[in-house]
Amino acid sequence: MSGWWLERALLPDGVVEGVRVEVEDGRFAAVNHGGADGAERLAGLTIPGLANCHSHAFHRALRGRTQEDRGTFWTWREQMYAVAARLDPDGYLALARATYREMALAGITSVGEFHYLHHGPDGTPYDDPNAMGHALVEAGRQAGVRVVLLDTCYLAAGIGREPEGVQRRFSDGTAEAWAERVEALDVPHRGAAVHSVRAVPREQVPLVAAWASRHEAPLHVHLSEQVAENDQCLDAYGITPTALLGEAGALGDRTSAVHATHLTAGDVAVLGESRTYACFCPTTERDLGDGIGPSRQLHEAGAPLTLGSDSHAVVDLFEEMRAVELDERLASEQRGHWASGELLAAATSVGHRSLGLADAGRIEVGARADLVTLDTTSPRTAGTGAGEATAVFAATAADVVHVVADGVVVATADDRRDVGAELDAVIRKVWDA
Repeated sequence: MSGWWLERALLPDGVVEGVRVEVEDGRFAAVNHGGADGAERLAGLTIPGLANCHSHAFHRALRGRTQEDRGTFWTWREQMYAVAARLDPDGYLALARATYREMALAGITSVGEFHYLHHGPDGTPYDDPNAMGHALVEAGRQAGVRVVLLDTCYLAAGIGREPEGVQRRFSDGTAEAWAERVEALDVPHRGAAVHSVRAVPREQVPLVAAWASRHEAPLHVHLSEQVAENDQCLDAYGITPTALLGEAGALGDRTSAVHATHLTAGDVAVLGESRTYACFCPTTERDLGDGIGPSRQLHEAGAPLTLGSDSHAVVDLFEEMRAVELDERLASEQRGHWASGELLAAATSVGHRSLGLADAGRIEVGARADLVTLDTTSPRTAGTGAGEATAVFAATAADVVHVVADGVVVATADDRRDVGAELDAVIRKVWDA
């Protein structure tokens, strides 16, 4: 049994001073007030591990390379495809490991990896048809980050269009073939994803939803990220993407609608009534010029908020938390839409629940022993009160100084230079390939 003494800790009932935690077999065996004798002291504010609910690990190679020119989501996508064309299982493992190490440094202990880079460059499966997925999970193991592999069905270049170019790497041909491949996927945490209503034909979506339901697995889907997606769906089917997912049985309390940016009032009601999670990724949504989604309206309708870093233009869940509130302020010209506690819950307990990890994201007996300690004396956090508002409205990933996942220390501030060097080396290799 190991233990830590936490100077200040965010427990389910709020921030408490002087908390001692004992850990056994990767879980909290005791959480109580107590002395620091025999325990490692963690100064600052310690919060539960963060859940990054939407990631495309290979997008990390795009940071700093796609932001300078004008363009749209669609022109950015072509640059993303250029990276997708360059990776094999070994290269993907190296890039993902460095990316997940960056996440660990930012306090992320679990990540939902929205994985669609399945096959070889011409679409031919590897000898292990799940080689790329296994590489991602191994990268997470080496980095100390829990990977929930959201294996993604991606069958079309657009509504009524066959996959073309690098998209052939993404496709299994049919949802039945996708499901057959995923059945053979041997990983600790597995889920499913429908890439979008553009990439999965209407008649195929129910098959993916049924697989997720049968396995009681999380189901994620890109939803209404772009106005063009809505227009294409309306033109082809006469209904919105949300309505299409609803009729396919793809909404519910194990589903996460990622982005959910351009919704009708009816869409908001359907997502809320079905208790579908709304996964917002504000740093990517602003980087791509997607727009500002109705986060508070969705929450009030019944759709719980979660957060992701998506394309990794930024890996910082603290920035994602406050961006949800600040974006609402920009859109409404009013302040105070989200309380700090609500945003922290989205980034911890609620986010983990959406990934099928209901036993994580809380500092309490029986939960997975994940701890993220913030420096409360940095130039950003000093004088801010060392409470919930410090974490949401002052701290950044740079203030994370100590991270524990499943009772094991996976990152400290001393790792930053090493992780930076690893990222630099692997990304250079991707672009030189």
